[in-house]
Amino acid sequence: MLRKAVSLIIFTLAAFIAYLLINTFSFKSKQHYYPAAEKVAIPETAIQNLATLLSLRTVSNDDPPSIDTAAFNRLDSFLTEKYPEIHEKIIKKTINRYSYIFEWPGKDKSLPPIILTAHTDVVPVPDEDLKSWKEPPFDGKIINGMVIGRGALDDKASVVGILEAIEYLLAKGYESRRTIYFAFGHDEEIGGSRGARSIVEHLKKEGVKPEFVLDEGYAITEGIVPGILTRLAMIGIAEKGFVSFRLSIELEGGHSSMPNDETAIGVLAEAITRLKEHPFPAQITEPVDQFMEYTGPEMRFAEKLVFANKGLLKKVIINAYLQSSATMPLVRTSMAPTIFQGGMKENVIPARARAVINLRLLPGMTVEKAGKQLKEIIHDDRIKIETLPFNSEPGKVADTGAFGYEIIDKTIKEVFPEVITTPNLVIGATDGRYYEEICDNVYRFVPICITQDNINSIHSINEQISGSDFKNIVRFYIRLIQNANSSNN
Repeated sequence: MLRKAVSLIIFTLAAFIAYLLINTFSFKSKQHYYPAAEKVAIPETAIQNLATLLSLRTVSNDDPPSIDTAAFNRLDSFLTEKYPEIHEKIIKKTINRYSYIFEWPGKDKSLPPIILTAHTDVVPVPDEDLKSWKEPPFDGKIINGMVIGRGALDDKASVVGILEAIEYLLAKGYESRRTIYFAFGHDEEIGGSRGARSIVEHLKKEGVKPEFVLDEGYAITEGIVPGILTRLAMIGIAEKGFVSFRLSIELEGGHSSMPNDETAIGVLAEAITRLKEHPFPAQITEPVDQFMEYTGPEMRFAEKLVFANKGLLKKVIINAYLQSSATMPLVRTSMAPTIFQGGMKENVIPARARAVINLRLLPGMTVEKAGKQLKEIIHDDRIKIETLPFNSEPGKVADTGAFGYEIIDKTIKEVFPEVITTPNLVIGATDGRYYEEICDNVYRFVPICITQDNINSIHSINEQISGSDFKNIVRFYIRLIQNANSSNN
């Protein structure tokens, strides 16, 4: 009897291992390969133009009177001076003074247009950070081939890359079959309400229905994704939503020498503790599932085995994602307390306390559903929960089988032949969410190489890009436009 039981265990284990291995070895690559495109010669003036744009303090912050409007006005002069072909041959419209839509009419009106978009504004540089910059963040210096300044990676390299590409093609006499819009919002860093949102409202009134939209989002990564031994270009096919909830409570206050069993601060702190102890359930959404489908076959054997058997090893994969703050947001609607206010004097127990909790919503979650779950977790009717007005539902999931994805994928591999590509979920917010109102396929990718060395400089200290990397950005947009015109889709 014992021998039969042992034999059964061995057989079951062998069958299980065989099943894992069969799935692993039959896990076929989803990569398409294309010959490298001819390397277009990009003039050095392109790099200088990027440096010039970095020198303009087009900073967005939440205090409108403090915005340097003169810098945004100089941006308009910069566009006119540096890109004469564009201003002579392409229709330019100004939106809310500082955002722009350029329309390059195509010869074939039956082809739906495409939209390339980026933003011209940048985040502020705190005074306490200035001493840590090796060069002033708004000097626009080029040193040892590096272009240094706030916005070099987010997102002025995209702005200038698009402009240089179109200026190059126009100067060569290139005529586009397909209408191409390129649009630059001026307030992405504070929500895009007067920039991208107004641009989309204008395009909607004009009846524009693009084939696809390409905005910022992911990039080409190197040494960032475990198990991938080559450079990986991640194309965002959806982005998380966001919402903030204000929690507030009023209880009897008094002198600190005679505290009650419960205080406003204490009850609110307990509520936040409960939220931390009861996070939203983790799950694998469609964009992350597709990420595993595209990257799994290209990984080392151990990681490939896990992704090839993701249906069986789902819990293992989710637990692995939850171990890091960098990957946890990909599988969970995250919660983070960002504001806590209560009290004004050290010996007075305040009668009121409030806090703000910021959530980033996975696809499938909604603002309303998140609020209900928050209320259930807190389970204290004394705490008032308000939904703050600035919020966004999770984005649509763009189609990886559509013309837009195929063209972006092809262009990446023609300009960066050693790179593999994958869809993924963007965990931050972009202007791309507004374009979903007029387009089902909004993709989020910039052809910038992100490594362990420069990833922490975005929105931080010593943001910079190499001149050679920037030239590849220009080449990418040139080739993307050519590819978008090469097929009727």
